[in-house]
Amino acid sequence: MATSGNWAYWALLSAVFAALTAIFAKIGIQDVDSDLATLVRTAVVIVLLFAFVVFSGKWSNPFELSGKTWAFLTLSGMATGASWLCYFRALQMGEASKVAPIDKLSLVLVAVFAVIFLGERPSIRDWTGIAMVAGGVLLLALKR
Repeated sequence: MATSGNWAYWALLSAVFAALTAIFAKIGIQDVDSDLATLVRTAVVIVLLFAFVVFSGKWSNPFELSGKTWAFLTLSGMATGASWLCYFRALQMGEASKVAPIDKLSLVLVAVFAVIFLGERPSIRDWTGIAMVAGGVLLLALKR
């Protein structure tokens, strides 16, 4: 898992940064509207990603992308924006330790959507793990 080309390495880093996102956001949204906080966060992401792409030599003309690529990246961006707005609103109203696990129900939904839209076929072992995640979300979301 130590090689930089391994998808699991990058997925683990994503999980670490996503966890930090919840903690930093929960602290950062105190005394500010969650929608404004999401806008500020998005602006920071845009600036950092732009700098990363340029300085790593990965810049190319985005207007040369296909229409299909633009359409699906636009839809993905819209879904991301909606997710972030909802996530920040939930974080502002609830405990991070309860909001984040419910947000991770997305893992279960990704599996279902991947079957429906991408034709993927998770194994019985995969579905067992997905069901365990769903059960964990329900357990964490239940009021005590």
